[in-house]
Amino acid sequence: MTTPTRSLVIKATSGADRPETVNQAFTVAAAAVAAGADVSLWLTGEAAWLALPGRSADVTLDQAAPLGDLLAVVLDAGTVTVCTQCAARRSFGPDDVVPGIRIAGAAVFVEEILADGAQALVY
Repeated sequence: MTTPTRSLVIKATSGADRPETVNQAFTVAAAAVAAGADVSLWLTGEAAWLALPGRSADVTLDQAAPLGDLLAVVLDAGTVTVCTQCAARRSFGPDDVVPGIRIAGAAVFVEEILADGAQALVY
């Protein structure tokens, strides 16, 4: 019997301002990818900065995997999105982010979290 794939949508709202919280979001996203879930990681608020090249290295946490490594896992098999308004408030666009990261708005987020079998988490 095949277990249906569940979708996990994770919204990260913190960045360097709260390294433990953002690391938890990235860790759960990477673990869910490894477990075979369809993962969508949203970077909002201060987490939006982590979409820029090299910024994930700015957030370090003892006893935790580097954010850059976790982000690579999610990008390899999941989706990473930066909130449109969050990117605009920080004056960056699609050409500025790490390759593979998209910019999308609330309507896309709502569509993802309302999909059948979806589970949403906010960190």
